[in-house]
Amino acid sequence: MPRVQQFSNLSSVGVRIAKATTPANPKVTWDKWVDDYSLVRELIEATYPNDFARFNERMNQPGGFWRGNPAHDRVWKTESGKAEFTTPARLNALDFEDAPGRYRLITTRSNDQFNTTIYGYSDRFHGIEGTRDVVLMNVDDMAEAGMAHGDQVALVGDAGDGVQRRLSGLSVVTFKLPRGTVGAYYPETNILVPIAHHDHLSKTPASKGVPVRIDALNA
Repeated sequence: MPRVQQFSNLSSVGVRIAKATTPANPKVTWDKWVDDYSLVRELIEATYPNDFARFNERMNQPGGFWRGNPAHDRVWKTESGKAEFTTPARLNALDFEDAPGRYRLITTRSNDQFNTTIYGYSDRFHGIEGTRDVVLMNVDDMAEAGMAHGDQVALVGDAGDGVQRRLSGLSVVTFKLPRGTVGAYYPETNILVPIAHHDHLSKTPASKGVPVRIDALNA
């Protein structure tokens, strides 16, 4: 299926869900937006005129258009007018320590994915075709753990908070990663991220450093 058609079908599904779960609103013209994305861009321009002036006109120009970035122009929107840096409370940003059998899980998306929307199963970023049920792993870590490429395993949460978190049916894939680090796709791995495991200020989930163990016996 062509990628444009895929996106259209997914958008139509989203519109049907929205129409079934939200009150009717004459200002929310779901069907027209799906049929003509330029209408959506007109609304974006009306909402953010400084960033998206002449949005429909500029989006088709070769190379796209530059929205601008204050930091690129050395403009610092702070009280001092200068770039400001914060000092971390600790050097280990993961908020957990290394331990035997514990890995640092980084969650990632595929080439054909936008946020949590998955358009296909051909990931040129990682060279994986036809599946997302994988654990990317350093070859030395695999050897140390007695595992081989293609082995079936499960990822088990290791946050030490008493909550059981588990994702089964994953295949080990050899990948160039630092020792002690494994990778897997999200949103599939969201189940392994503790709600309390987040940045202290922004509250963003710490999905790039999740403590996990690998269960190769009960995959």
